[in-house]
Amino acid sequence: MSPARVVIVEDDRMLAALNATLVDAHPGFEAVAVAHTATEGLREIEHHRPDLLLLDVYLPDLNGLELLRRLRTTRTDVEVIAVTAARDLETVRRARMLGVRHYLVKPFTKADLHRRLNEVQRALSMTAGDADLDQRAVDLMLGGGADDAAAAPKNLSASSLQRVAALLDGAEGDMSSAEIADALGMSRVSARRYLDHLATIGQAEVAPRYGAVGRPENRYRAIRR
Repeated sequence: MSPARVVIVEDDRMLAALNATLVDAHPGFEAVAVAHTATEGLREIEHHRPDLLLLDVYLPDLNGLELLRRLRTTRTDVEVIAVTAARDLETVRRARMLGVRHYLVKPFTKADLHRRLNEVQRALSMTAGDADLDQRAVDLMLGGGADDAAAAPKNLSASSLQRVAALLDGAEGDMSSAEIADALGMSRVSARRYLDHLATIGQAEVAPRYGAVGRPENRYRAIRR
């Protein structure tokens, strides 16, 4: 299957280039065009007919959500990730009403973006078939399952869970609860609880590593879909 096509609309040229690099680093996506204004963005979208739009809200000629409103009059099938510094309630509400299921507040990490891309990739794969969907699949299609890491149990903090997930996702290899705890400034017990939860929801895998003496150390690795 060929990579999903992505158009990036971002007025900051350095950030736009960085986002294109991050998109291309994901095996399921390809940045086919970068635009720095809403006018350029509409032209590139019309030309490339992308599967996904990375859209900034603050653009020099037109608000990004106004661009999206105009786009929705002709195209309703394109997926959108809002990538913006805008975090006020009204902007988020308008984005949601225009079909934005993924919203990344700047600054964000490669791991943050790739988690959103993973969700978009799964949603796009579902539209390719005609099978009946279970509840989890329906939730994902409607945006209710945008980020499993955010759905923390009552005894865990969603923000801390996301920090643990991001650190693990960005690691080159596996990590222990002690390494996670030291990096994030939390206790080892807390780090292990977050890691075990990520393993439970399928975002991490765990395997023991046996040393010369003592009990084996559990090592955790992010599952990248």
